Amino acid sequence: MERKIWQDPNSVTGVEKKINFLIEHQCPQCGAPAALSETDRLIQCPYCKVSAYLMARSYFRYVLPHNALEGKEPVYFPYWRFKGMLFSCLPSGIQNQFLDVSQQAAPSKLFPRSVGLRSQAMTMRFVSPETKGWFIKPALPFHQAMKTFLTRFNLNLPGPILHQSHIGESLSLIYAPFYVGKRIMDAVLNQPVSGELDETFDLSRFSGGPADWRIRFIPTLCPDCGWDMQGHRDALVLHCRNCESMWKASKRGMSKVNAAHLSTTEDTNTIFLPFWRIRADVVGVDLDSYADLVKAANLPKVVQPGWDREPCYFWGPAFKVRPRSFLRLTQQVTLAQPRAHLAARVPKGSMHPVNLPVSESVETLKLNLAGFLRPKKKVEDHIADIQVKPRRYLLTYLPFEIRHHDLVQTTFNIAVNRNQLSLAGNL
Repeated sequence: MERKIWQDPNSVTGVEKKINFLIEHQCPQCGAPAALSETDRLIQCPYCKVSAYLMARSYFRYVLPHNALEGKEPVYFPYWRFKGMLFSCLPSGIQNQFLDVSQQAAPSKLFPRSVGLRSQAMTMRFVSPETKGWFIKPALPFHQAMKTFLTRFNLNLPGPILHQSHIGESLSLIYAPFYVGKRIMDAVLNQPVSGELDETFDLSRFSGGPADWRIRFIPTLCPDCGWDMQGHRDALVLHCRNCESMWKASKRGMSKVNAAHLSTTEDTNTIFLPFWRIRADVVGVDLDSYADLVKAANLPKVVQPGWDREPCYFWGPAFKVRPRSFLRLTQQVTLAQPRAHLAARVPKGSMHPVNLPVSESVETLKLNLAGFLRPKKKVEDHIADIQVKPRRYLLTYLPFEIRHHDLVQTTFNIAVNRNQLSLAGNL
């Protein structure tokens, strides 16, 4: 299948997004073919116009196509794939990396260690009960595979690692096709990947069986009013324009998300960017009020009467952006602490999609604190003892003025590069 370029009709950047990970699929209603990106969650069939939201059990499972010789039943070997941002807190500061790696999910010297670039170069399919072949069961839990990833990348980091967080992760299981002859054969190129097998070799040493996983499709009708909900293809939160409510998919179906926005009176071209505002309990540092934040971050302000009664919130982007900008936005908005009255409803203007879940912002809480805590020596001495536990969250939209190169929040003097925001769809 030819690679496609998808132009987001609601984009404020005017930059095209290149789909670098294609999945073939069929409409659950009429069976029409479709090509999806790995980040797509909301799909609408161009033929029957039915919309649905994709859900998987625990994580998505994909299968690479095969060219096995006739009569050779494919054997599918599992690989964990991790894609996301890795932040490392060091005595010298916070370093970031973007990871896109794969590794065996069942340790074996007979099969390749990873899928390499095939996940990006080949069109995959979702694994379903209709997929013929033997699927080897993962024997290595993902958290162990993640330790291997981190060990490999941490070798190049200078100094001791005080704290690490991996954000925006896309965890999936990729099955690569092989078949067994005198050697283990790659079913894509029909070339051997192992030496000659012993006569006693028995594939049953690997536990597994036929595919028994199926993608779940959730209707995109508003649970409150029955209206069609809308969203971008990669949106994790859908919007009902009829009753102005927001919803996210869960195991039990659609659940409501409380949302608010910071109003703007400026007559300008504006887009609202989504942020997660999180109230958390902090142990090891006094950080319950805005006055505490001013002192902990050593902000150039004089604590005013009443600030000790204003709660301190952690803020984090609810949208994908490059690691360095993600960390900068997290700290800038947290230190700005938007404290003006928030309208407890969805804004009327254009909204950027929510494509980063609140669980990922929760992962940034301790990292965020380590970034603004002063003096820096305090981070090195006490970060291991500091605990940050989230209590509640609110999806909050902040208005940004659309300029030629940037989106600018004029009240807090915060800018986001438009091109960078558009290209973040590949993260």
